[in-house]
Amino acid sequence: MKHLLVVVFLFLFSSQIFAQKQVDRNEQKLNVSGVIPDVAMVAGHAPRTEAGIGALMPWADRLWAVTYVAHMKGTGTGTGLYEIDQNLDLHKHPKSVVGTYANRLIHGPSHQLLIGPYAVDTLGNVRLIDGVKEHRLAATMEHLDDPENKVYYLAMEGEFFEVDVNTLETKQLFDLKEELKVPGGAKPHFKSGFTNHGRVVIANNTYSSLDDPDGRLAEWDGKGAWHILEKTAFTEVWSARASGSPMIATGWDKASVILKAFINGQWKTYRLPKGSRTFDETSYTEWMRIRSVETERALMDVHGLFYEVAYHTYADGLWGIRPISSHLRIIPDFASWRGMLVMAGNQATPMKFGTLDRNPLAGQSQAGLWFGKTDDLWSFGKPKGTGGVWYETEVEAGETSDPYLMGGFDQKSVHLYHNSDDPVQFTLEVDVIGDGKWHELKNISVPADKYIHYEFPQSYGAKWIRVKVDKSCKATAYFIYE
Repeated sequence: MKHLLVVVFLFLFSSQIFAQKQVDRNEQKLNVSGVIPDVAMVAGHAPRTEAGIGALMPWADRLWAVTYVAHMKGTGTGTGLYEIDQNLDLHKHPKSVVGTYANRLIHGPSHQLLIGPYAVDTLGNVRLIDGVKEHRLAATMEHLDDPENKVYYLAMEGEFFEVDVNTLETKQLFDLKEELKVPGGAKPHFKSGFTNHGRVVIANNTYSSLDDPDGRLAEWDGKGAWHILEKTAFTEVWSARASGSPMIATGWDKASVILKAFINGQWKTYRLPKGSRTFDETSYTEWMRIRSVETERALMDVHGLFYEVAYHTYADGLWGIRPISSHLRIIPDFASWRGMLVMAGNQATPMKFGTLDRNPLAGQSQAGLWFGKTDDLWSFGKPKGTGGVWYETEVEAGETSDPYLMGGFDQKSVHLYHNSDDPVQFTLEVDVIGDGKWHELKNISVPADKYIHYEFPQSYGAKWIRVKVDKSCKATAYFIYE
């Protein structure tokens, strides 16, 4: 009996020492407002380039991450595939290759994480997909005809592949630059794709000029030709895959953020404010994602604003959306992991593909992670932004604008002008709770060659607002939320 008690005591004592060592080990990691320098992913010095964290995914008892260089050939070193364990220790995987990767998908039938050009099983074993590793990967999507065995890959230059998840055999199906008639002088910048509702939807955010956007939002049913939905910059496509869930795509034009929602078999268009105009260019949109982060809860990051997005629709409309906070971070991806919200970063980028003649004050390329709670986002900057339903837009008499988000913002005003030689009456209509029922709020007559603005009452907050004009003209209806 004495011997047994001694053994039990020694076991408990050693376990306590081990646990204390684990605590001490974690306490030694410097944590600065959610940023842990030990977990930074740092690129090499020659050549210098981007080193953003393109994708994050919890899998096989750890958090996986891929980092990216700006372009594939000779533009950077040191990036690759990383694992982060429960002790927040960072490990670079030995099968890492340098590349430009920002894709991730859990393929349920084969129980694999597909991230970058890697396939990871549930034990953490990694296989490299040779057929796509030389391409800048933007998205991995479920297959329409053979979802048990195949997936689609989208690359940033418009290459669209089919990959067998068992054999890793790869076949290119399309060059989407050609299929979608992206102008020859435009820089292709395909960013995202998703499969749901019997269609693949892809986004290209080419936006070289505010006056001549060349981006695309397009869909394909797996049989016929691709169908172009929008010819302006789009960055993200997402769906919760839950009952009644919409497919959501986010993009923008000169006026505002555009939100397209596929609801009950048809696409609907909504507009949102821009939290910052610094995202108004092709290269500064890495990567503005929509992700599931809690049970039946998703976060949308678009143009410097975080939103909470519901999985479901109501009254054939997008009801469950509200602003959370403003920010100026580049957040290529984010995910929930071990009770935390983890955000990827892109902190130091020389952006001249190896030379020192552009941004010479940026040092060694690197990217870090931010660890916090989802609820921490509400302590970020107050939701605010600007945008319009029309911006010097040709409109017809009686034409009604797209709905523009109003609920969840504080001080609000609208600014109206036109180019007609006669007065134009602007009618403001509101959907108070988001159920699709519109009510007239106010008529504002704007004289020729005049500008008028209207400030909404401090406590006023309908869900959506739209504008109508009584004469054909080039009109601007622009909202400022402070």
